[in-house]
Formats: sequence, C-alpha cells, structure tokens
Amino acid sequence: MLLPNENNYISTIPAIGDTPIRRCDFLSNIYKTNILIKEEFHNPGMSSKDRPALFMIQDAIQRQRIQSGGTFVEASSGNTGLGVTMIARRLGYKAKIFVSKSCSQEKINKLEEAGASIEICDNSNGLQDFQSTQFRAQSFAAKEENAFFTNQYYNTQNIRAHYKTTGPEIWEQTSNKITHFLCGVGTGGTISGVGRFLKEQREDIHIWGIEPKGSILQHYLAHRTAPENIQPFEAIEGIGRNFVPGSFDPQPIDHIFQVGKEPSKRAALWYYQNTDIQCGFSSAAVLASLHKYSHIMQFNPEDQVLLFFPDHGSRYISKLYSKPVDEEVINAINIDG
Repeated sequence: MLLPNENNYISTIPAIGDTPIRRCDFLSNIYKTNILIKEEFHNPGMSSKDRPALFMIQDAIQRQRIQSGGTFVEASSGNTGLGVTMIARRLGYKAKIFVSKSCSQEKINKLEEAGASIEICDNSNGLQDFQSTQFRAQSFAAKEENAFFTNQYYNTQNIRAHYKTTGPEIWEQTSNKITHFLCGVGTGGTISGVGRFLKEQREDIHIWGIEPKGSILQHYLAHRTAPENIQPFEAIEGIGRNFVPGSFDPQPIDHIFQVGKEPSKRAALWYYQNTDIQCGFSSAAVLASLHKYSHIMQFNPEDQVLLFFPDHGSRYISKLYSKPVDEEVINAINIDG
C-alpha cells in the first residue's frame, strides 16, 4: 500500500496494507459460491485499524495540529488505539488511549506493551455520555497541552484511508470480479470507504454491513434518523453503536444485518474447529450473519463474496476460545442456537 504522503519521517513505520485475500474452501463448499476472506490481521498492528490510524496521524501532523513530542489521544475498543500508539511512538509522540471496560484483556495487554497510557471508562456510548470513552478522550485532549484527539468516529480520514487503500486493494486482488462485500460496522469507516470505492467501480455490487442486535445503524440506514427508543445493544467487541458516527456514510451501503452475541461466539468456535483459524469477534459476527441470512443473500455459484476479517482471534482468547467446545458446536452447521 502506498502511504498517504511519502515524507521522510513516515518511512520509519512498517508497511501497512497490501493484506492478502484468501479463498476459503470450507465456506465456499457450504454456501456453493466463492467465499473470499480479506485478512487484515497481516497489518503490523494485526488489524485493519492501522490504516485509519496512519491517515489520521499524518493528517494531524501535516496540518500542524500537534507539535513534536505531543500526545495523540483516541477512544477505541483496542485496535485503533494500538495502531495510533504504534505509529505515534515510532514518530516520537506519546499516546493516550481511552477504552471501555468491555475491552478484552488481550487488547489492553497489547496497548500496554506498545507503550500506551490507558484509561478504562464505563462505556463507549458517544460524546453525550460523560463516562464514555469518546467524551473523556475529547476532554483530556482539550485540557492537555500539545495533545490531539484523532477521534476515529468523526474524522474523515477514517473513511479516506479505506477509500484510498482497502477498496482499491480488494478491487485489484479480486481481478475486478467481487460481487458482495460483507463487513462489521462500528465507526462505519471501513464499510463507508470501501463501499464508496467499490460502488464507483461496479454499481450492482452488494455492500452489506453487520451489527449486533439492538444497534441503531440498521434503523438509521433505512430511515435516515435514529430510533426514538435507544436500548443497549448486544456486546460484540468492535461493532455496534447507539449513536450515528460521523464516519458512517449510509450512501454506498445496501443493507445492514443484525446478529446476536451468542450465535457469533458459536460461529467463532465452529469456524475454528473446522479450519483451525481463530477469527476475531466482529469477523465471527460476519460468519454468523452469513449462516443466518444466506437464504436471503441467495448467492450464485459464480459470485465472489468477500468477508472482511479486521483482526485476529488471538485478541479474544478469553472471550471466544477459552472454554471447551462440545461436539454439537463442532459438528453442526446450525450455529444459530
């Protein structure tokens, strides 16, 4: 992947992007089509969030929003925070990351190893909640001298990173034949940027988002307004929102499917037992949606269906892979339960 602007200081950062796409024979045989997986855990920070982290940091430096030695601040479920920390420290900056108490211990460990200063907050419910990661990160950056809040939920560089890098990669790697793109929706940056690029190449491509039950973005996509009665959504780390992020662009998205937390957990175990691959939590939600809604998706044998796996299951051992798996889960295709 070409970096956003090739400056001398940025050359110290490990290459981000150009992650592989793998055809999954196991899933392809089940769904009688071509199932491809974009493996973003091959990025240096082991997640797709390295991409917007790089773009947001570079943009802030170029616009002189932060001076040398300052502190980059982010509200994150872990992966963006790690990308921000890794890149910031390579460039001589500090990082302060605000995570919710639902963040996996594995991610917190990685943040500490990377050198981040960490604050644990009650939730990630957006700027209207004084105890949220977003509010506390913004407040810290406003009060701290020489600090910049990258703010992935409202930073246009989040979408731009995926429009400029992930989308073109996918188009080229699939030889312009991709027909479906399935992706978990959290900040909305990935599906908005990739979706926008792919729709410009092929209008009839299907751009489908996945979110937890109770998240509001499905409703927003259909009605262009948030629901009146907002309830807590099921906790699938990295995706789902009870507010509409500024980095969520509904225009290129055709539909958003909702799945439950427990079916997603079972999907992760089912996939691991059949492929020996540990996928992340939001990737497991994509797998659960594929099973639950395949009768609606109605794939053709010649289709090229790409599943976006933003990170690796090693970030969720305690949440997804720490318990023994019973034979019913291992052998059954019915993971809905």
